[in-house]
Amino acid sequence: MIVKKIPYLQGFPDFETVKNLSFSRVKYDDFRPVFYDIETTGLSRNSTFLYLIGAIAYIDDSWQLFQWMAETPKEEPLVLNAFSAFVKDFTCLISYNGEHFDSPYLETRCSIHNIPFPFEGKTSLDLYLHLKPLKKLLKLPALKQPCLEEFLGIGNRIYCDGKDCIKLYKDFLKKRDSVTADTVIGHNLEDILGLGKIFMMLGYLNLYEGNYEIISADPDDEHLIFTLALPSALPVPFSNGNDTFYLTGKDSSVRFIIKAVNGRFRQYYPNYKDYDYLPAEDTAIPKALSSCMDKKLRKSATKNTCYTWFTCTDAFLESPRMQKQYLSHTLAYLLSTLK
Repeated sequence: MIVKKIPYLQGFPDFETVKNLSFSRVKYDDFRPVFYDIETTGLSRNSTFLYLIGAIAYIDDSWQLFQWMAETPKEEPLVLNAFSAFVKDFTCLISYNGEHFDSPYLETRCSIHNIPFPFEGKTSLDLYLHLKPLKKLLKLPALKQPCLEEFLGIGNRIYCDGKDCIKLYKDFLKKRDSVTADTVIGHNLEDILGLGKIFMMLGYLNLYEGNYEIISADPDDEHLIFTLALPSALPVPFSNGNDTFYLTGKDSSVRFIIKAVNGRFRQYYPNYKDYDYLPAEDTAIPKALSSCMDKKLRKSATKNTCYTWFTCTDAFLESPRMQKQYLSHTLAYLLSTLK
């Protein structure tokens, strides 16, 4: 078995940032994260095998990288045992598509070799699952890791892609040359380092979760303009919008512009099933109030019709509480309308 270690890893997000961005997604008392990625000879858990695992963990106040590669198919249990012994000291497993592929694959291969599954009792943060809402916001063509890396401006990879890596590993099994082994290990290194960059994209989700501070709210003749401060910097500037609103973001600042309709603004509500919509009045009211009305005057509200109207008064402009209440209900809805 080939074992690689880089004791002081540069360019990875600082530990406090990883901790803070993780907290709203995985609750923890003792946060000891490990990023991991596996390489296999195929997708089937029963007819293929695992030949390489890479992991990055925070040890002795620095990020450190570890890799274990099987030199023959018979060394798969050695890799699994080495990784199992390693992750027992950590509490949170961070991956990309790990819930759907890496973790089930590892569980099956451990079962085949009668090795206890090392993830029992640990929390999991699958970046693929959490970053799905960003596909429309950031205009991503797909959610595969290379697409996210391209969005982030990560340079062209030096080593091979995943499919070529399998071919190279099979060549290594025949030829046993160190150059091929280094290329295979290098591919996994680029995958695991990419996780650190992709992890920072969780910062965009603060907009969906209401995790921001309102710096200012300013009206003009046709718009209401908010300036928001995020708790962490965005890895790449972005902009997006439609006929109703427009968003731009850079570093830790976001500018949100919403268009008025006849001098008024819609206030959306998330629990639309609790509301009825009144077409004649173009507004929604709680069903507790509409139940006594003629059924011809009302119909069940939908996500798109569950709103009331308000005018941007001085009281609103002077009240961060009212502004946050408005955005917490409305911004998430408007983001969902992006195409």
